[in-house]
Amino acid sequence: MDPTLTFSVPDALRKEGLSQADYDEIVRRLGRAPNRAELGMFGVMWSEHCCYRNSRPLLAQFPTSGPRILVGPGENAGVVDLGEGQRLAFKIESHNHPSAVEPFQGAATGVGGILRDIFTMGARPIALLNALRFGPLEDPRNAGLMEGVVAGIAHYGNCVGVPTVGGEVGFDPSYSGNPLVNAMALGLMETEDIVRSGAAGIGYPVVYVGSTTGRDGMGGASFASAELSAASLDDRPAVQVGDPFLEKGLIEACLEAFQSGDVVAAQDMGAAGLTCSCSEMAAKGGVGVELDLDRVPARESGMTAYEFLLSESQERMLFVVKPGREEALMERFRRWGLQAAVVGRVLVENVVRVLRVVLPGGLLSWGEVLLRLLDDPTIASKRWVWRQYDHQVQANTVVPPGGADAAVVRLRPQQGEGAMAPGHRGVAAVVDCPNRWVALDPERGGMAAVAEAARNLSCVGAEPLAVTDNLNFPSPDTDTGYWQLAQACRGLSQACLALGTPVTGGNVSLYNETRLSDGRLQPIHPTPVVGMVGLVSDLNRVRGMGWRQPGDAIWLLGLAPEDGAAGSDDRISLAGSSYQTVIHGLCTGRPPRIDLDLEVRLLELLRCAIGSDLVASAHDLSDGGLAVAAAEACLAGGLGAFLEFPAGGVRLDRLLFGESAGRVLVSVPVGVAAGWRQLLSEAATAGVAATRLGEVGAQPELMVSLGADTLLRLSLESLRDSFEGAIPRRLGGQPRGDWPPTE
Repeated sequence: MDPTLTFSVPDALRKEGLSQADYDEIVRRLGRAPNRAELGMFGVMWSEHCCYRNSRPLLAQFPTSGPRILVGPGENAGVVDLGEGQRLAFKIESHNHPSAVEPFQGAATGVGGILRDIFTMGARPIALLNALRFGPLEDPRNAGLMEGVVAGIAHYGNCVGVPTVGGEVGFDPSYSGNPLVNAMALGLMETEDIVRSGAAGIGYPVVYVGSTTGRDGMGGASFASAELSAASLDDRPAVQVGDPFLEKGLIEACLEAFQSGDVVAAQDMGAAGLTCSCSEMAAKGGVGVELDLDRVPARESGMTAYEFLLSESQERMLFVVKPGREEALMERFRRWGLQAAVVGRVLVENVVRVLRVVLPGGLLSWGEVLLRLLDDPTIASKRWVWRQYDHQVQANTVVPPGGADAAVVRLRPQQGEGAMAPGHRGVAAVVDCPNRWVALDPERGGMAAVAEAARNLSCVGAEPLAVTDNLNFPSPDTDTGYWQLAQACRGLSQACLALGTPVTGGNVSLYNETRLSDGRLQPIHPTPVVGMVGLVSDLNRVRGMGWRQPGDAIWLLGLAPEDGAAGSDDRISLAGSSYQTVIHGLCTGRPPRIDLDLEVRLLELLRCAIGSDLVASAHDLSDGGLAVAAAEACLAGGLGAFLEFPAGGVRLDRLLFGESAGRVLVSVPVGVAAGWRQLLSEAATAGVAATRLGEVGAQPELMVSLGADTLLRLSLESLRDSFEGAIPRRLGGQPRGDWPPTE
């Protein structure tokens, strides 16, 4: 008897992540009981990872259109118009659960998957970013997870030849055992027409290309939509195994195929493998797809229909091809050492037909506090991480990791004789999420994530364009879990509308929680990661965060220090701050409110100042507040600073370490006094505060004074020791095989 047809209903429902109500609905729709293969297909397609069954109504409120938006949600990636004939595809996705049980391969295949989303659109990948969260590194298990995840990201990105140019890494006990691994990719379109995923052309052949199908990654979508527990280690077969060298060939072969005009539709085989790819192609095209599993290239013998349909083997694609062109197309892929086979056809009926399966489609001095904060792995230098990434491959990286608030990649001309000439324009990208703020107030936290991303882009001189988001949340089945998700989506939507950054797509990752030994569930901090892209019109005016010249004036744009005084409507607060968490072991209170109108005016003013060469550096204030931002600017530029505040009015801890949105630290060159005075006049008219704090110093130290009293005075050497050594100290030194090689 065919093993795909027989099963125990209760056991099978648990395995596929379905409820009894789901089963009853399946029976109603089919008019009969499902066999095992059908049940497996429903399990993956009805998982949160694939169909957003809990979050879809909430995502509908996001703004998705704008003058630069060419492709919004619903395709493999969003696409924006950069002008001058260039179009940018970008997307972010998660690989959280696989990375928890198999960190190297889980993270590596997360990179491979997001790259496929990009080149499936007809775009050549040009950059990678990532957003990572781990539990405290003092726990050896968390340290091991981090080492494995970073090594996996480095391995895949370096081997496939796409630079990893930026990202963020955070740490909190809520992520112990349930790390977050979000990967973002950017690509420049190389085809005149954007390649869509909706199937079209009745009777047209469906062609499978790429690697073979095996039993690795079985049920990965369902696995990604379930809680983690000690038994999750048994789900290691749900984690895929990637081959970056094979993916490199797949990129080139796909781009060749798209340029030939032979491909009608293309879909990456990611979550849920063949089941999801053929179902999505059918649904988006309003047609059907017939799939013959006997024709699917297999790497293992004896695979059942269930295994073929649910395998998430990597580096695979599904195409709809013009009749008569399938053999020429397949030959292109064979030349790159890849598999290629006609495995089906497009149907008139709105069904997916697979063989017999038919489905509808303590008290410290302030200096000691600052050193403690710089030693916090969330704030500290991520050099240990990014030295393992080849961020210079393709020779288009303008700002190295750690040098600015956002990554910047050069846009080279794509047509004509100047195709290899250095371009004058660039694209900037960033990923952000203040997870502690979201945990305390999901709506304000969601707004802050978008605002910080736009602020980081503006600090390098980029115009924010659009957003892709990765919603990492605990179970939505509880009242608290669903409320957190709903409020965060509301905050994201409000901020995207106010800042003019539509959402082009993204990913939802729910059920991120770990069952502890005593049976309790530990949910992660809700973490809606925002990936945002921006356009740099003139690469010569890109700004970093480091001071540039002794004697330059240091100014604070946005909220003024006195906005942190008591009774000031909590625009600057210690609630949910790094100071509160690291120094006092708390995460409590309500984070500051976000003034989106002020944010818009501030960022326009900042970009104007950068475009007019009135500022030499720019750095936003986020984790750790003003003191940490000043220390980071000192370390990035290798220069000291002297800051002075008037006595009275503001609590010293809030003055130095309070956090907020809407603040940027800039340095102003001596020779632009007239232009700067004009800008200050414009700032006053716009209601944007501008406060002179001090100046860049030639002495290698950071000194902060309150009237005649010195609050802190630290050498750059001591700042650097805390900042650069935090992660290596916890992980036993520098990583093996770091990139670039140690001199």
